[in-house]
Amino acid sequence: MKRARAMHIRQPAGLDHLEPGEVDVGSPGPDEILVRLHAASLNFRDDLVVRGVFPAKDGLIPLSDGAGEVVEVGSAVSGFAVGDAVVSTFHPNWRDGHVERAELNNSPGGPADGYACEFATRSVSHFTRAPAGYTHAESATLTCAGVTAWRAVVTDGQVRPGETVLVLGTGGVSLFALQFAKAAGATVIATSSSREKLDRLQELGADHVINYRENPNWGAAVLELTGGLGADHVIEVGGPHTLPQSLVAARTGGHIAIIGAAAGFDIDTMPFAIVQAKRLRLQAVTVGSRRDQLDMVRAIEAHGIRPVIDRSFPLEKLPDAFDYLKTGQHFGKVVIAI
Repeated sequence: MKRARAMHIRQPAGLDHLEPGEVDVGSPGPDEILVRLHAASLNFRDDLVVRGVFPAKDGLIPLSDGAGEVVEVGSAVSGFAVGDAVVSTFHPNWRDGHVERAELNNSPGGPADGYACEFATRSVSHFTRAPAGYTHAESATLTCAGVTAWRAVVTDGQVRPGETVLVLGTGGVSLFALQFAKAAGATVIATSSSREKLDRLQELGADHVINYRENPNWGAAVLELTGGLGADHVIEVGGPHTLPQSLVAARTGGHIAIIGAAAGFDIDTMPFAIVQAKRLRLQAVTVGSRRDQLDMVRAIEAHGIRPVIDRSFPLEKLPDAFDYLKTGQHFGKVVIAI
């Protein structure tokens, strides 16, 4: 048994109670691997955990996304070897297919310990191989944002060539969704309030961009860009404040992936009339299964997709990284170097 560096959330939660400490590192059991973590990344849900919006145990190690190298394997492990580059899974109990909500009870970074640490000993279901040629920092962007986008675009959306996909903003999920949709042969419309970010979205492959600050009725703008039809798929990350415009933007019979609530959680009314009139399919997304992640990794390698990393912070500057995430200035993922 040895000790390694880790960050802990002390209660009551808050950035001022996000403290450095240590954690015991044990040898792996028969079906476990010991991973030396080299990178992690931040997600909106991680911010909610460290700020106390989502409950967490005292001393929780935050961050759901981690990537590193296998340094020891258990006696019964056959799928991993020492030296393998690996990336964490968000729902270790969700291998494939249908899963009950009660089974999704051990996600890293809350309620289970996450990857703001140097070493982690976990069962093999907690990791998959990382994409070939990826750095650890790139791999660390995949667990939550990458798999969520894959689930929305591919598993649930089944996006086909020639369809139109609308992505909102420039966070990790939206940028992955843009790239996966382009790889599937779709036309992509993207929104942002920044001219610089709109330019970068086009560089990344967006076919059309809309400044939602200059055009608050951006749903109508999507209709205009699609000849009055609307988007076949909407990757909805804003929540109640953006959903009404997303409903306007969607095509009759369209698919809206309900992913997050970056703009807030409160909603007074649901515009059921437009949902019913358009026969819309609203599909909630809570990341995805281990199978989704394995499929995504293969697609990433086949299409040469690379994640967009905005900034990197060292582990000891984790509170500063969360403060930066909160500003909304980032384009892509904020990464933690361990």
